Amino acid sequence: MIFENIYELYWQKIFRLCMGYINDAELARDLAQETFIIVWQQLPKFRNESSIGTWIFRIASNNCLRQIEKEKKFAKTELPINLEEKKQESLEPQIQLLYRFISELPETDRIIISLELEEIKQVEIAQITGLSESNVRVKIHRIKEKLTQKFKENGY
Repeated sequence: MIFENIYELYWQKIFRLCMGYINDAELARDLAQETFIIVWQQLPKFRNESSIGTWIFRIASNNCLRQIEKEKKFAKTELPINLEEKKQESLEPQIQLLYRFISELPETDRIIISLELEEIKQVEIAQITGLSESNVRVKIHRIKEKLTQKFKENGY
């Protein structure tokens, strides 16, 4: 495949996957961009052992997991109140809430539900995460129950 076509086809999906991991639009864009830099560099080495989408989602997932590990190593400090960052308000409140709830899930659950929301087949999610297909199905069901409960707790 031509890189430009891959980029057009997968950019939004990878961005949303990253948003599910970190719930920060600016950092999600950076991680998505890093993903596509790696795709660009590694595309000649892609061996078609899996679908191109599975391969790209795996790269994105690994990037997000590395970012989470970096954040764990460095203590976060709050900005002074007068310097508070303005969050992007263009997303609907329920979508923002969904991203927040997803970002509060354990790491594996974040990747699974983010891929499910991108309508990735469960067999591919299993390949990306290294879990069995039946385990992925069970986890998706449980994650959806958790998210539904969180929405109910917040009056939705």
